[in-house]
Amino acid sequence: MRKLGVNTWVWVSPLTDDDLARLAPQIAGWGFDVIELPVEQPGDWDPVRARDLLDEHGLAASVVLVMPPGRELVAADTVAETQDYLRHCVDVAATVGSPVIGGPAYTSVGRTWRMSAQERLRAYAELRENLKPVLAHAAEHGVRLAVEPLNRYETSLINTVEQALEALPEEAGLTLDTYHLNIEEKDPAAAVRLAADRIAHVQVCGTDRGAPGQDRFAWPDFTAALDAAGYRGPLVIESFTAHNQTIATAASIWRPLAPSQDALAVEGLAFLRTL
Repeated sequence: MRKLGVNTWVWVSPLTDDDLARLAPQIAGWGFDVIELPVEQPGDWDPVRARDLLDEHGLAASVVLVMPPGRELVAADTVAETQDYLRHCVDVAATVGSPVIGGPAYTSVGRTWRMSAQERLRAYAELRENLKPVLAHAAEHGVRLAVEPLNRYETSLINTVEQALEALPEEAGLTLDTYHLNIEEKDPAAAVRLAADRIAHVQVCGTDRGAPGQDRFAWPDFTAALDAAGYRGPLVIESFTAHNQTIATAASIWRPLAPSQDALAVEGLAFLRTL
């Protein structure tokens, strides 16, 4: 059976060592296989301590990168700092045993601007060039960079799988998130088939960012397309608590999406097992 995971953003942001020590046994006890660890700022949590804790509870790790204002790989003067941050995420992933770092590794979430067709091509060329040192570092450490298309309200650069395939170097994988696919793709299953062997990571949630399954998303079609594409990685629930100012604002979480955050995780896990 496919492994199932959950992102600690369901409960906290930023993640700390104490948070992880509290959440890991709970997540393992519910029956999750994978815990997803966001690197908001280097030093928020200790990768060595996390690795030992996850080993103790039989959990695998996935690592996600975070792009707040100022982290940019296109049309900005903070490219070098952003590359340093992404290399740090690679090092963290290698330490905790995550095969990927996933997320929108191109511009900060919420940054949008109008582009002509030629301007878009130039932005994609700049992105490919600026990803080269990050991809080289990832390859040296056996980690795959999995770049995530976001919906139109969170970026104007890469919204669809088709755009991602045009924009990214072949060495880069893709993170697919059902929330964004549901907004931007006419047929999410067809988008999965288009992405094919570039799929390196998959995040799931309901169409309202709540628990997967409590919505009208075509889940059987989606997972069948993942199987046909040869994706063997986990499905990781990514949602957010409304109580954290930074993440809640970036993801537009203005109200609770489940009776409790625990319920969101447990009910989502129960549904995913039916697939």
